[in-house]
Amino acid sequence: MRTDTEIMNLIIHTAEVDDRVLAAYLKGSRTNPHAPKDRYRDFDVMYVVRETESFISDPAWLNEFGDIMLRQEQDDDFGYGERFGIRSHYEESYSWLLLFEDGSRIDIGVETVSAMEKGKNRNRLFLPLLDKVGCLPQLPPPTDEEFYVTPPTGKKYRGCCKEFFWCLCDVVKGIARDELPFAMGTYNMLVRSMLEQMLNWYVGIRTDYSVSCGKMNKYFKRYLPEDLYLQYLKTYSDSSYEHFWKAIDTACELFHQTAQFVAEQSGYTYPQEDENGFQKYVEIIKKI
Repeated sequence: MRTDTEIMNLIIHTAEVDDRVLAAYLKGSRTNPHAPKDRYRDFDVMYVVRETESFISDPAWLNEFGDIMLRQEQDDDFGYGERFGIRSHYEESYSWLLLFEDGSRIDIGVETVSAMEKGKNRNRLFLPLLDKVGCLPQLPPPTDEEFYVTPPTGKKYRGCCKEFFWCLCDVVKGIARDELPFAMGTYNMLVRSMLEQMLNWYVGIRTDYSVSCGKMNKYFKRYLPEDLYLQYLKTYSDSSYEHFWKAIDTACELFHQTAQFVAEQSGYTYPQEDENGFQKYVEIIKKI
C-alpha cells in the first residue's frame, strides 16, 4: 500500500499539471480531527474544474492514480448516486470511487466553480489543497460539528418509541408466519434503526451533545459504556428463531433502559403503554 504522502503528492500533482483543474480540496475522514488515523481511511478529493464533460467522456485520466482494481461511479445503477439521489446535473459535478491494486482507495470528484460555490458537495470537513485562481472559499479549520448528536424534541422522542414497538409487532408476525426474510429485514432496517437513534441520544446526553457517533454509528464502541455496548452486540442475530427471540428480548431491554434515561434527562415521559402493548401482542402470538 502506498504511503499517505505518496498519494497526496499524486493528487496535488494531477491538479497542478491539468489545465482543466482550477483548484483541489480534501473532504471526509482525513480532514476530521476526531476520526481514527489509520491506513484504512479513504482519500476524498474534489477537483474544481472548468467543465466536467471531458473528464466524464474520457475517464482514462483516472489511470494516472494507479492500477484500478474496482470502480464505481455516480451514474451506476444501484450505486451511491442512486442511493443518495444524485444521478443528475452531471454538467455540474460527477465522481468516481476507486479501489487500487495496492489496497489504497481514492474517491475523486469534479465540480464546476458554480457548483463549488453552492456547496452541495462539501460540508465543514473541508481542507484546501491547491487553488490556482483563488476560487476556494475561506472557511474555518475542518470540524465534524454538524454531525454531532442533537437533542430530541418531545415529538421525536415519542415517535422513536412508538416506531420501535410498532415495527417489532411486524417482526413477531413475520416469525409467526415463518417469513424470516420479512421478519429479519424489518428488525434490522426499522427496529434497530430506532434502537440506534435512542442510543445516539443516550450518547449525546452523556457527552453534552459534543460528539458524533459516526457514519452508521461506527463509534458506538468508543462512546457507549462497555456493558451497554456488549448488550448492543447481543441484539444481532443469526437465522435461528431461538436466537432471534433472544436478540429481540435484548433489544427491548436495552431500548427500555436507555429510553428511560433519555426521558428522565430530557424532561419527557417514557411511554410504558407502548411497550406493554407490544408485550401483550407477543403473548397473543405465542398462544396462537
